Amino acid sequence: MGILEKISEIEKEIARTQKNKATEYHLGLLKAKLAKYRSQLLEPSKKGGDKGEGFDVLKSGDARVALIGFPSVGKSTLLSTLTHTHSEAASYEFTTLTCIPGVIEYRGANIQLLDLPGIIEGAAQGKGRGRQVKKGGGLSFNSTCQLTKVDEKMVQMILHEYKIFNAEVLFREDATADDLIDVILANRVYLPCLYVYNKIDQISIQEVDRIARQPHTVVVSCNMKLNLDFLLETLWEYLSLIRVYTKKPGQPPDFEDGLILRKGVTIEHVCHAIHRTLAAALKYALVWGTSTKYSPQRVGLGHTVQDEDVVQLIKK
Repeated sequence: MGILEKISEIEKEIARTQKNKATEYHLGLLKAKLAKYRSQLLEPSKKGGDKGEGFDVLKSGDARVALIGFPSVGKSTLLSTLTHTHSEAASYEFTTLTCIPGVIEYRGANIQLLDLPGIIEGAAQGKGRGRQVKKGGGLSFNSTCQLTKVDEKMVQMILHEYKIFNAEVLFREDATADDLIDVILANRVYLPCLYVYNKIDQISIQEVDRIARQPHTVVVSCNMKLNLDFLLETLWEYLSLIRVYTKKPGQPPDFEDGLILRKGVTIEHVCHAIHRTLAAALKYALVWGTSTKYSPQRVGLGHTVQDEDVVQLIKK
């Protein structure tokens, strides 16, 4: 039976099932299956191995970059070179056995760099460091309010339908089964990827040129400190970061402590970055920089700022 036929059968079963206390679990499971099959029409499902243990590292800085790759390709050396953080480096596999964090200071931003253990083919089946068995797992269920539309059993059934067996679930409002399904389906984040080829000092110029022409690619040599500046520039572009400087009335701009924000942010985001109540109290803003025709130019909350703009906020 194809996906369209399965969707049709589930829709018919939902339509003929009377909604009451005895059928609420069954209906919740049907809705979960229906949403899953509908999403598969847009994105084919991919089978994978059992999930291993993650690495809990406190997030810090303005952005985060993870180093993912094969063993002994120079990830630890790259971390040590860019962040001055020591990460054990050697010519044998699996020198790094856990996540090592470091911080890159670049253009006034602090970018957290994570050195992850090397991966190999077949890691999902337990080869190398691929499978790290957790001492405990399962579903943790909590709520900050009284739940009248779902309970722990229904939540467990819906999560199991999506092959989620280890999770911490927290309800902050009296949500429905449909709300839970929407959260599960929306919990997908596609991150930009940059391929960094190390040890270019060990191959020919022709091969370096061929690799460097590939999309989303930077070639470097950590040992010889080659092309690391271009790598940092490319990381900055991929992270879509900008610097916005603030200015108090009658004083020069503060170029020492700028705000690090994402491209596309507005004056309202600038206000929230300074204080969460500032946007409501703002009368207008004066902006110097490439985002305006004049310097300064009076703008409102919806004005989009650009890199190295200077902003002066005028309160009501």
